[in-house]
Amino acid sequence: MTKKVSLKDIAEKVGVSVALVSYVLNNKKEGRISKTVAQKIRDTARQMNYRTNQIAKSLKTSKTHTIGLIVSDIANPFSSSLARIIEDEADKNNYTVIFGSCDENPHKSWTLIETLLNRQVDGLIIASAVQTETQIQYLQQQEIPFILVDRYFPALQTNYVVLDNHQAAFTATKHLVDCGYKHIGLITYNTSLFHMQERTRGYTDALQQGKISVKKSYIRETDITNMETGIQKAVDQLLALRQPPDAILFTTNLIALHAVKYINAKGIRIPEQLALVCFDEVDAMDLFYAPLTYLRQPLQQMGRTATQVLLKNMNGDTTLTQIKMEAELVVRASTYNVH
Repeated sequence: MTKKVSLKDIAEKVGVSVALVSYVLNNKKEGRISKTVAQKIRDTARQMNYRTNQIAKSLKTSKTHTIGLIVSDIANPFSSSLARIIEDEADKNNYTVIFGSCDENPHKSWTLIETLLNRQVDGLIIASAVQTETQIQYLQQQEIPFILVDRYFPALQTNYVVLDNHQAAFTATKHLVDCGYKHIGLITYNTSLFHMQERTRGYTDALQQGKISVKKSYIRETDITNMETGIQKAVDQLLALRQPPDAILFTTNLIALHAVKYINAKGIRIPEQLALVCFDEVDAMDLFYAPLTYLRQPLQQMGRTATQVLLKNMNGDTTLTQIKMEAELVVRASTYNVH
């Protein structure tokens, strides 16, 4: 095993003190040190393949300059895009992001939190799984800096940056009502997650405002596990109604992806026979002959703001920050005015 290069090795090679080497390699500004000497120290460290001892550095500064990020599923385009935005914003502030997927599983969420805290991360950004309120309360009790993103628990006073899910679903449903659709279905997850409940509430409120009765038979829920089969069943149930829907709102991009694939295989024409709207853009939908009307979430703003709030929190700012952002409805070929 190759011996690790130490500050002393670099100091002896350059012919300066260990303290001077430490100062140059751990500070961006050189102060009164000769630029020539500082550059020689850096060049020598690079040539000798020196790696900073992060453990020792964190013991000295009480910081590791790392942030833990927990998302529901990093394979989901929404989660991966959000993670990349957070990673870029953290990098601008000299922080590294360590992330993992909880797969909507509270046990896995807790395991990830423990692992990240054992890694001495300076703070956490969390897209909370269902039934994880006690985990969030633990972080509050331990005074660990964190912020919730995408999801939050209304009963807990925490920092969060989320979408106004009620307003987003209301806007999408109102668009369908305004276009003249009278029988509007909803396919969503069977979950107690607050943001998903808010999407259903926005849908029902928009129907009521449009003087369209809310029918339970038009609302279909599917489990997050075994999703594809559940979504196909939900589509079949809606289409088998005595009065099938003339439009459907999907509350997530993954539901939309599986549903559109199945609807297309059944030969249903979009939007002539059935109008479709979904949350979040899905790149694959651009290849569909009738690209979907969708709700665009402000991912850039959401990820950057969440990171900035956490950084302030880690630096001692205890101001409670609770932000709800607006979605933008992007109208495309899957809906049209039937009046």
